[in-house]
Amino acid sequence: MNFKNILSSLTELFRFFLLVVLKDYHTNSLLVNRLGDYFKNGKIQITSSSYLPFFAILFFLMGSTHEAEAQVDPRFSQFYAAPLQLNPAMTGVFEGRFRVNANYREQYASILGNDPFRTVGAAFDMRYKIVGDDYMGIGVNAIHDEAGVGAFTTDRAYLNLSYMKQLSGGRYSPNDQYLVFGGQLGAGQNSVNWDQFWFSQQFDDGIIAPNTNLNNGEPGIGGASETTNVYLDFNAGLMWYAIFGENTSVWAGAAMNHLNSPNVSFLGEREVLYTRWVGHLGGEFPINQFLSVLPAVAVMGQGPSLSTTAGANFRYTSHDWNEVAIRTGVWGHIVSQVDGEGFTDESKLSLDAVTVAMILEINSWNVGVSYDVTTSSLKTSNNSRGALELSLIYVHPAKDRIKVNCPKF
Repeated sequence: MNFKNILSSLTELFRFFLLVVLKDYHTNSLLVNRLGDYFKNGKIQITSSSYLPFFAILFFLMGSTHEAEAQVDPRFSQFYAAPLQLNPAMTGVFEGRFRVNANYREQYASILGNDPFRTVGAAFDMRYKIVGDDYMGIGVNAIHDEAGVGAFTTDRAYLNLSYMKQLSGGRYSPNDQYLVFGGQLGAGQNSVNWDQFWFSQQFDDGIIAPNTNLNNGEPGIGGASETTNVYLDFNAGLMWYAIFGENTSVWAGAAMNHLNSPNVSFLGEREVLYTRWVGHLGGEFPINQFLSVLPAVAVMGQGPSLSTTAGANFRYTSHDWNEVAIRTGVWGHIVSQVDGEGFTDESKLSLDAVTVAMILEINSWNVGVSYDVTTSSLKTSNNSRGALELSLIYVHPAKDRIKVNCPKF
């Protein structure tokens, strides 16, 4: 694939993302018609500049039918530092023998005090050579999310598997190109502490305070479990990347999560977890010998909720023997607005937060810290104090003298 085909492929993929983000009532029919362009005379017609959009559209349509659904997944502002949480196709995409990473996020502590929203993620992955310059990635990852006083908790763990197919490049070439397919199969369970809730009928006028000894008037909760059944969960994704030399790369990916529509009801009914789609683009481009820029965007949609994080980190390195580098950047988080009745209005978007990030690279370690500055109307309540996030990545050096070229995220 030459550079012209790469640009054509990325343009077509961007058109797909626009269709998804705009989300008008014609979206599915437009995607189906676009998918039909790849089928002629009963055969699939995919050119070198069209296979990325073909698979992206196919993934979206796989998850476009829904039942009665609820809930949204936790997210990290440093999505580039949580690769297996973002896309299972990123399993094994790193330059080294194995990779370990951990993420921690704490949000709304300025409002909720000792009961903020907390998210913890951890992952391990490695890569094995299959044939030629093709590889298989295998890994595990887990996430724990706890929200507020009611301790609404989500716990999930996954086994990851990916296949890295080399499209161009050579063993000794600084240029490389891969297409990666990945999947996650795991299990999850949600829980909640009903004893921490009180309802309007429990407000005691005599003491001018809630009295949890009074009947709450919610018969459904009386028979509700504090945990859901353990559910199976299946996610799938794909990713393409190209390396054009030192500090020069582009990459794009898409993923669909909860493809099997797991039941997450506390009441023994059928309540399906929203399917979540993810699209992400990025790259690295040198400015001079010491400085490069790493722009990226991640768009996530789940039910009526839309979340977009976009920005860039600047990376500086002096090329000394300790391989020390510093990254710093600014990112914007755009979300769908909530109307006056508390419902999500996906036709209106607003800037929810601005994230300031800094990452220190020391040999095989990446240590990152970021802070979300609230810019939405919530800033009057939390004084713009949003979320603190930490990330830690360790990549063990490869034993082989010939390494696999992978992009920086």
